[in-house]
Amino acid sequence: YYTSIPGSCNFETQDQEWTTVCGLMQDTTDDFDWNISNGAVTGQTDPHTDHTPGKGQSFLYVNSSSQKEGNRARITTTKFFPASTGVCRVRFWFWMFASRQTGILKVYTVEEHGMDILMWSSSRNEENKW
Repeated sequence: YYTSIPGSCNFETQDQEWTTVCGLMQDTTDDFDWNISNGAVTGQTDPHTDHTPGKGQSFLYVNSSSQKEGNRARITTTKFFPASTGVCRVRFWFWMFASRQTGILKVYTVEEHGMDILMWSSSRNEENKW
């Protein structure tokens, strides 16, 4: 559900569609999709819980085990965020544990004419934690 911060979501959506509740949409031109989970999906390489304090359990994930190098899974926000100067922050928690198929996690902003601007990326095999 949403918190009081615009664009914020913890993916605890009960039976509702997470894309609608969180204001996100799957990119129909990518190669595979993000999914929601509340526990182990592919065995030992998954987090046991999410990052949400308290009773939170759900998180988004991509299963890269059957993907080819260069395949993309992309989600975008359904609404534009108002322009600002020096006050826009994107905050998220991620978990990338060592795997031969671990790719690169990237965050883009899209400027008003539709050009993607890379803001952050990580290709490191992170520790087994958020």
